[in-house]
Amino acid sequence: MPLDHPLNSLGFAKPPSETRVVVAMSGGVDSSVVAAMLAEEGYDVVGVTLQLYDHGAALAKKGACCAGRDIHDARRVAEEMNFPHYVLDYENTFKEAVIDEFADSYLAGATPVPCIRCNERVKFKDLLETAKDLDADCMATGHYIQRMMGNDGAELHSAADASKDQSYFLFSTTPEQLDYLRFPLGHHASKEQTRELARKYGLALADKPDSQDICFVPNGNYAAVIEKLRPGAAEPGDIVDTDGNVLAQHNGVIHYTIGQRRGLGIGGLATPLYVVKLDVDKKHVIVGPKEMLTTRTVPVREINWLGDGAFDDVAERHISVKVRSTKPPMEAVVRPLSATTAEVDLLTPEEGVAPGQACVFYDNDSSRIFGGGWIWRGY
Repeated sequence: MPLDHPLNSLGFAKPPSETRVVVAMSGGVDSSVVAAMLAEEGYDVVGVTLQLYDHGAALAKKGACCAGRDIHDARRVAEEMNFPHYVLDYENTFKEAVIDEFADSYLAGATPVPCIRCNERVKFKDLLETAKDLDADCMATGHYIQRMMGNDGAELHSAADASKDQSYFLFSTTPEQLDYLRFPLGHHASKEQTRELARKYGLALADKPDSQDICFVPNGNYAAVIEKLRPGAAEPGDIVDTDGNVLAQHNGVIHYTIGQRRGLGIGGLATPLYVVKLDVDKKHVIVGPKEMLTTRTVPVREINWLGDGAFDDVAERHISVKVRSTKPPMEAVVRPLSATTAEVDLLTPEEGVAPGQACVFYDNDSSRIFGGGWIWRGY
Protein backbone atom coordinates (compact mmCIF):
# COMPACT_ATOMS: atom_id res chain seq x y z
CA MET A 1 0.00 0.00 0.00
CA PRO A 2 1.50 3.38 -0.98
CA LEU A 3 2.40 5.65 1.91
CA ASP A 4 0.49 8.54 0.37
CA HIS A 5 -2.85 6.69 0.53
CA PRO A 6 -5.39 9.02 2.22
CA LEU A 7 -6.23 8.31 5.85
CA ASN A 8 -9.60 6.68 6.41
CA SER A 9 -11.99 7.89 9.14
CA LEU A 10 -10.22 5.76 11.75
CA GLY A 11 -6.82 7.23 10.87
CA PHE A 12 -5.30 4.39 8.82
CA ALA A 13 -3.65 4.82 5.42
CA LYS A 14 -5.69 2.12 3.71
CA PRO A 15 -9.25 1.53 2.53
CA PRO A 16 -11.92 0.77 5.17
CA SER A 17 -12.42 -2.68 3.65
CA GLU A 18 -8.82 -3.54 4.58
CA THR A 19 -9.15 -2.13 8.11
CA ARG A 20 -10.41 -4.52 10.76
CA VAL A 21 -12.04 -2.95 13.80
CA VAL A 22 -13.38 -4.75 16.86
CA VAL A 23 -16.39 -2.91 18.30
CA ALA A 24 -17.10 -3.42 22.00
CA MET A 25 -20.88 -3.84 21.94
CA SER A 26 -22.79 -3.50 25.22
CA GLY A 27 -26.18 -3.92 23.57
CA GLY A 28 -27.00 -0.25 24.04
CA VAL A 29 -27.74 2.42 21.46
CA ASP A 30 -24.29 4.05 21.47
CA SER A 31 -22.08 1.04 20.74
CA SER A 32 -24.67 -0.35 18.33
CA VAL A 33 -24.59 2.85 16.31
CA VAL A 34 -20.78 2.78 16.25
CA ALA A 35 -20.83 -0.77 14.87
CA ALA A 36 -23.52 0.03 12.30
CA MET A 37 -21.79 3.25 11.21
CA LEU A 38 -18.44 1.54 10.66
CA ALA A 39 -20.06 -1.39 8.86
CA GLU A 40 -21.86 1.01 6.53
CA GLU A 41 -18.57 2.82 5.85
CA GLY A 42 -17.18 -0.51 4.65
CA TYR A 43 -14.91 -1.45 7.53
CA ASP A 44 -14.17 -5.07 8.41
CA VAL A 45 -16.23 -4.97 11.63
CA VAL A 46 -16.18 -7.64 14.33
CA GLY A 47 -18.65 -7.15 17.19
CA VAL A 48 -17.76 -8.43 20.67
CA THR A 49 -20.04 -8.46 23.70
CA LEU A 50 -18.81 -9.39 27.16
CA GLN A 51 -20.85 -11.52 29.53
CA LEU A 52 -19.63 -10.02 32.78
CA TYR A 53 -21.82 -11.70 35.36
CA ASP A 54 -24.60 -14.27 35.61
CA HIS A 55 -27.10 -12.57 33.36
CA GLY A 56 -29.71 -15.23 34.13
CA ALA A 57 -30.49 -13.26 37.28
CA ALA A 58 -30.56 -10.01 35.35
CA LEU A 59 -32.88 -10.89 32.49
CA ALA A 60 -35.78 -9.11 34.15
CA LYS A 61 -33.69 -6.04 35.01
CA LYS A 62 -33.78 -3.11 32.61
CA GLY A 63 -31.09 -0.47 32.48
CA ALA A 64 -27.99 -2.61 33.10
CA CYS A 65 -25.33 -3.31 30.51
CA CYS A 66 -24.27 -6.75 29.37
CA ALA A 67 -27.34 -8.54 30.72
CA GLY A 68 -29.04 -11.26 28.68
CA ARG A 69 -31.35 -8.82 26.89
CA ASP A 70 -28.40 -6.69 25.89
CA ILE A 71 -26.47 -9.65 24.48
CA HIS A 72 -29.51 -10.45 22.35
CA ASP A 73 -29.78 -6.82 21.18
CA ALA A 74 -26.09 -6.68 20.21
CA ARG A 75 -26.37 -9.94 18.28
CA ARG A 76 -29.42 -8.63 16.45
CA VAL A 77 -27.59 -5.48 15.33
CA ALA A 78 -24.76 -7.63 13.97
CA GLU A 79 -27.24 -9.74 12.03
CA GLU A 80 -28.99 -6.65 10.62
CA MET A 81 -25.71 -5.03 9.55
CA ASN A 82 -24.13 -8.32 8.42
CA PHE A 83 -20.94 -8.55 10.46
CA PRO A 84 -19.72 -11.31 12.81
CA HIS A 85 -20.51 -11.08 16.52
CA TYR A 86 -19.00 -12.95 19.46
CA VAL A 87 -20.00 -13.23 23.11
CA LEU A 88 -17.04 -13.73 25.46
CA ASP A 89 -17.47 -15.11 28.98
CA TYR A 90 -15.51 -12.74 31.23
CA GLU A 91 -17.40 -13.56 34.44
CA ASN A 92 -14.35 -14.73 36.41
CA THR A 93 -12.20 -11.85 35.20
CA PHE A 94 -14.92 -9.32 36.04
CA LYS A 95 -15.46 -10.74 39.52
CA GLU A 96 -11.77 -10.76 40.36
CA ALA A 97 -10.90 -7.40 38.79
CA VAL A 98 -14.02 -5.37 39.58
CA ILE A 99 -16.68 -6.89 41.86
CA ASP A 100 -14.37 -8.14 44.64
CA GLU A 101 -12.58 -4.80 44.90
CA PHE A 102 -15.93 -2.99 44.87
CA ALA A 103 -17.07 -5.05 47.86
CA ASP A 104 -13.81 -4.66 49.77
CA SER A 105 -13.62 -0.91 49.12
CA TYR A 106 -17.17 -0.39 50.26
CA LEU A 107 -16.51 -2.38 53.44
CA ALA A 108 -13.47 -0.19 54.09
CA GLY A 109 -15.69 2.90 54.09
CA ALA A 110 -14.83 4.07 50.57
CA THR A 111 -17.24 4.95 47.76
CA PRO A 112 -15.86 3.01 44.77
CA VAL A 113 -16.54 3.63 41.08
CA PRO A 114 -16.54 0.14 39.53
CA CYS A 115 -17.28 1.39 36.00
CA ILE A 116 -13.79 2.96 35.89
CA ARG A 117 -12.14 -0.27 37.04
CA CYS A 118 -14.14 -2.21 34.44
CA ASN A 119 -12.85 0.02 31.63
CA GLU A 120 -9.31 -0.09 33.04
CA ARG A 121 -9.01 -3.77 33.91
CA VAL A 122 -11.44 -5.57 31.62
CA LYS A 123 -12.59 -3.65 28.53
CA PHE A 124 -9.38 -1.75 27.79
CA LYS A 125 -7.10 -4.54 28.97
CA ASP A 126 -8.37 -8.07 28.34
CA LEU A 127 -10.85 -7.17 25.60
CA LEU A 128 -8.27 -4.95 23.92
CA GLU A 129 -5.82 -7.85 23.89
CA THR A 130 -8.53 -10.06 22.39
CA ALA A 131 -9.02 -7.47 19.65
CA LYS A 132 -5.30 -7.65 18.86
CA ASP A 133 -5.52 -11.46 18.82
CA LEU A 134 -8.22 -11.07 16.17
CA ASP A 135 -5.72 -9.05 14.08
CA ALA A 136 -7.81 -5.90 14.43
CA ASP A 137 -6.20 -2.58 13.56
CA CYS A 138 -8.08 -0.89 16.39
CA MET A 139 -10.93 -1.24 18.89
CA ALA A 140 -13.91 1.13 18.87
CA THR A 141 -16.39 1.84 21.67
CA GLY A 142 -19.54 3.91 22.09
CA HIS A 143 -18.09 6.16 24.78
CA TYR A 144 -18.68 9.91 24.56
CA ILE A 145 -15.10 11.12 24.60
CA GLN A 146 -12.72 12.36 21.90
CA ARG A 147 -9.37 11.06 20.75
CA MET A 148 -7.32 13.69 18.94
CA MET A 149 -3.82 13.57 17.51
CA GLY A 150 -1.37 15.98 19.12
CA ASN A 151 2.32 16.70 18.62
CA ASP A 152 3.31 13.73 20.78
CA GLY A 153 0.63 11.25 19.72
CA ALA A 154 -2.97 10.53 20.64
CA GLU A 155 -4.61 12.77 23.25
CA LEU A 156 -7.82 12.31 25.24
CA HIS A 157 -10.37 15.15 25.01
CA SER A 158 -13.81 15.76 26.49
CA ALA A 159 -16.86 14.96 24.35
CA ALA A 160 -18.44 17.72 22.27
CA ASP A 161 -21.68 17.19 24.24
CA ALA A 162 -20.73 18.15 27.81
CA SER A 163 -23.89 16.54 29.19
CA LYS A 164 -22.80 13.14 27.81
CA ASP A 165 -19.06 13.46 28.44
CA GLN A 166 -17.62 10.27 29.96
CA SER A 167 -14.08 11.46 30.65
CA TYR A 168 -14.52 10.91 34.40
CA PHE A 169 -14.89 7.19 33.74
CA LEU A 170 -12.02 6.95 31.26
CA PHE A 171 -9.21 8.90 32.93
CA SER A 172 -7.17 5.73 33.56
CA THR A 173 -6.86 4.97 29.84
CA THR A 174 -3.11 4.64 29.21
CA PRO A 175 -1.23 6.22 26.28
CA GLU A 176 -0.66 2.72 24.83
CA GLN A 177 -4.38 1.92 25.01
CA LEU A 178 -5.24 5.31 23.54
CA ASP A 179 -3.09 4.52 20.51
CA TYR A 180 -5.32 1.54 19.77
CA LEU A 181 -8.75 2.88 20.77
CA ARG A 182 -11.26 4.86 18.73
CA PHE A 183 -14.35 6.76 19.96
CA PRO A 184 -16.48 7.64 16.90
CA LEU A 185 -19.30 9.28 18.91
CA GLY A 186 -17.17 11.78 20.83
CA HIS A 187 -17.68 14.59 18.34
CA HIS A 188 -21.49 14.25 18.22
CA ALA A 189 -23.44 17.25 19.43
CA SER A 190 -26.11 15.28 21.30
CA LYS A 191 -27.44 11.86 22.26
CA GLU A 192 -30.46 12.53 20.05
CA GLN A 193 -28.08 12.71 17.08
CA THR A 194 -26.97 9.18 17.94
CA ARG A 195 -30.57 7.97 18.18
CA GLU A 196 -31.30 9.54 14.79
CA LEU A 197 -28.41 7.54 13.34
CA ALA A 198 -29.86 4.39 14.90
CA ARG A 199 -33.16 5.09 13.14
CA LYS A 200 -31.31 5.78 9.90
CA TYR A 201 -29.65 2.36 10.12
CA GLY A 202 -33.02 0.77 10.95
CA LEU A 203 -31.90 -0.47 14.37
CA ALA A 204 -34.76 -1.72 16.53
CA LEU A 205 -33.12 -0.37 19.69
CA ALA A 206 -33.08 3.28 18.56
CA ASP A 207 -35.27 4.31 21.51
CA LYS A 208 -33.79 1.93 24.07
CA PRO A 209 -33.28 3.75 27.41
CA ASP A 210 -29.78 4.53 28.62
CA SER A 211 -28.39 2.34 31.40
CA GLN A 212 -28.51 4.06 34.78
CA ASP A 213 -27.26 1.61 37.38
CA ILE A 214 -23.98 -0.19 37.94
CA CYS A 215 -24.60 -3.33 35.91
CA PHE A 216 -24.26 -5.81 38.77
CA VAL A 217 -26.15 -3.69 41.35
CA PRO A 218 -29.90 -4.18 40.80
CA ASN A 219 -31.98 -1.09 41.58
CA GLY A 220 -28.96 0.73 42.96
CA ASN A 221 -29.04 -1.29 46.19
CA TYR A 222 -25.32 -1.45 46.96
CA ALA A 223 -25.76 -2.80 50.48
CA ALA A 224 -27.75 -5.85 49.33
CA VAL A 225 -25.00 -6.77 46.87
CA ILE A 226 -22.26 -6.33 49.48
CA GLU A 227 -24.13 -8.51 51.98
CA LYS A 228 -24.45 -11.23 49.35
CA LEU A 229 -20.75 -11.03 48.45
CA ARG A 230 -19.49 -10.65 52.01
CA PRO A 231 -21.89 -12.40 54.44
CA GLY A 232 -21.92 -10.75 57.85
CA ALA A 233 -20.78 -7.41 56.46
CA ALA A 234 -23.83 -5.54 57.72
CA GLU A 235 -22.96 -5.66 61.41
CA PRO A 236 -24.77 -3.13 63.61
CA GLY A 237 -22.96 -0.34 65.43
CA ASP A 238 -23.27 3.20 66.74
CA ILE A 239 -23.94 6.52 65.08
CA VAL A 240 -21.71 8.96 66.97
CA ASP A 241 -20.85 12.64 66.85
CA THR A 242 -17.30 13.88 66.40
CA ASP A 243 -16.70 13.72 70.17
CA GLY A 244 -17.69 10.05 70.25
CA ASN A 245 -21.09 10.56 71.88
CA VAL A 246 -23.57 7.85 70.82
CA LEU A 247 -26.61 9.38 69.12
CA ALA A 248 -28.28 6.34 67.60
CA GLN A 249 -27.67 2.84 66.27
CA HIS A 250 -27.22 1.64 62.68
CA ASN A 251 -27.59 -1.76 61.02
CA GLY A 252 -24.31 -1.70 59.11
CA VAL A 253 -21.73 0.87 57.98
CA ILE A 254 -22.25 -0.31 54.40
CA HIS A 255 -25.67 1.38 54.36
CA TYR A 256 -24.10 4.85 54.65
CA THR A 257 -22.06 7.16 52.43
CA ILE A 258 -20.14 10.38 53.09
CA GLY A 259 -22.47 13.38 52.86
CA GLN A 260 -25.63 11.40 53.62
CA ARG A 261 -28.29 13.21 55.65
CA ARG A 262 -31.45 11.15 55.29
CA GLY A 263 -32.11 7.90 57.09
CA LEU A 264 -29.89 8.58 60.11
CA GLY A 265 -32.72 8.22 62.63
CA ILE A 266 -31.60 11.32 64.53
CA GLY A 267 -34.38 13.83 64.99
CA GLY A 268 -35.13 16.93 67.00
CA LEU A 269 -31.78 18.64 66.43
CA ALA A 270 -31.46 22.35 65.72
CA THR A 271 -28.59 21.73 63.29
CA PRO A 272 -28.94 18.99 60.62
CA LEU A 273 -26.25 16.32 60.81
CA TYR A 274 -24.50 14.59 57.92
CA VAL A 275 -22.27 11.55 57.65
CA VAL A 276 -18.75 12.99 57.72
CA LYS A 277 -16.71 9.81 58.23
CA LEU A 278 -17.06 6.02 58.38
CA ASP A 279 -14.93 4.09 60.88
CA VAL A 280 -15.24 0.49 59.77
CA ASP A 281 -13.02 -0.93 62.53
CA LYS A 282 -15.12 0.57 65.31
CA LYS A 283 -18.35 0.12 63.30
CA HIS A 284 -19.01 3.84 63.78
CA VAL A 285 -20.95 6.14 61.48
CA ILE A 286 -19.62 9.58 62.45
CA VAL A 287 -21.90 12.57 61.91
CA GLY A 288 -21.34 16.29 62.09
CA PRO A 289 -22.55 19.65 60.74
CA LYS A 290 -22.48 20.33 57.01
CA GLU A 291 -19.35 22.50 57.19
CA MET A 292 -17.34 19.42 58.20
CA LEU A 293 -17.95 17.98 54.74
CA THR A 294 -15.99 20.82 53.17
CA THR A 295 -12.58 19.81 51.80
CA ARG A 296 -9.84 21.89 50.22
CA THR A 297 -6.94 19.41 50.11
CA VAL A 298 -7.41 16.05 48.40
CA PRO A 299 -4.76 13.28 48.44
CA VAL A 300 -4.62 11.30 45.19
CA ARG A 301 -2.75 8.11 44.24
CA GLU A 302 -2.49 5.60 41.35
CA ILE A 303 -2.19 8.56 39.00
CA ASN A 304 -2.35 7.92 35.26
CA TRP A 305 -0.72 10.90 33.55
CA LEU A 306 -1.78 11.74 29.99
CA GLY A 307 -0.14 15.16 29.76
CA ASP A 308 3.15 16.13 28.16
CA GLY A 309 6.38 15.18 29.91
CA ALA A 310 6.62 13.34 33.22
CA PHE A 311 3.93 14.05 35.82
CA ASP A 312 6.42 14.88 38.56
CA ASP A 313 8.86 16.97 36.55
CA VAL A 314 7.34 20.20 37.94
CA ALA A 315 6.60 21.32 41.50
CA GLU A 316 2.97 22.16 40.81
CA ARG A 317 0.43 22.19 38.00
CA HIS A 318 -2.40 24.73 37.67
CA ILE A 319 -5.21 22.72 36.08
CA SER A 320 -8.87 21.85 36.72
CA VAL A 321 -10.15 18.72 38.39
CA LYS A 322 -13.37 16.76 38.80
CA VAL A 323 -13.86 15.02 42.14
CA ARG A 324 -17.24 13.53 41.20
CA SER A 325 -18.77 12.64 37.85
CA THR A 326 -21.79 14.93 38.09
CA LYS A 327 -19.98 18.24 38.69
CA PRO A 328 -18.03 20.39 36.21
CA PRO A 329 -14.24 20.68 36.56
CA MET A 330 -13.01 23.18 39.17
CA GLU A 331 -9.71 25.03 39.31
CA ALA A 332 -7.01 23.46 41.42
CA VAL A 333 -3.28 23.30 42.08
CA VAL A 334 -1.86 19.79 41.76
CA ARG A 335 1.40 19.18 43.62
CA PRO A 336 3.10 15.93 42.55
CA LEU A 337 4.61 13.90 45.39
CA SER A 338 5.87 11.15 43.07
CA ALA A 339 5.14 9.83 39.57
CA THR A 340 1.82 8.39 40.81
CA THR A 341 0.83 10.40 43.91
CA ALA A 342 -0.14 14.01 44.50
CA GLU A 343 -1.82 16.50 46.76
CA VAL A 344 -4.61 18.45 45.08
CA ASP A 345 -5.57 21.87 46.47
CA LEU A 346 -9.01 23.01 45.36
CA LEU A 347 -9.27 26.78 44.89
CA THR A 348 -12.91 26.52 45.95
CA PRO A 349 -13.56 24.06 48.80
CA GLU A 350 -15.85 21.16 47.87
CA GLU A 351 -18.36 19.20 49.96
CA GLY A 352 -18.51 15.45 50.29
CA VAL A 353 -15.18 14.45 48.73
CA ALA A 354 -15.01 10.71 49.42
CA PRO A 355 -12.21 8.13 49.38
CA GLY A 356 -12.67 5.70 46.52
CA GLN A 357 -13.85 8.35 44.07
CA ALA A 358 -11.74 9.52 41.15
CA CYS A 359 -10.00 12.88 40.78
CA VAL A 360 -9.71 13.62 37.07
CA PHE A 361 -7.34 16.25 35.62
CA TYR A 362 -8.34 18.72 32.86
CA ASP A 363 -6.52 21.42 30.93
CA ASN A 364 -7.78 24.91 31.83
CA ASP A 365 -7.39 26.16 28.27
CA SER A 366 -8.70 23.30 26.12
CA SER A 367 -10.83 20.16 26.16
CA ARG A 368 -7.82 17.95 26.86
CA ILE A 369 -7.82 15.44 29.73
CA PHE A 370 -4.55 15.00 31.60
CA GLY A 371 -5.52 11.74 33.30
CA GLY A 372 -6.15 11.54 37.03
CA GLY A 373 -6.03 9.28 40.06
CA TRP A 374 -7.93 7.93 43.06
CA ILE A 375 -8.88 9.83 46.20
CA TRP A 376 -7.61 7.64 49.01
CA ARG A 377 -8.44 9.13 52.37
CA GLY A 378 -10.62 11.88 53.74
CA TYR A 379 -9.71 14.75 55.98
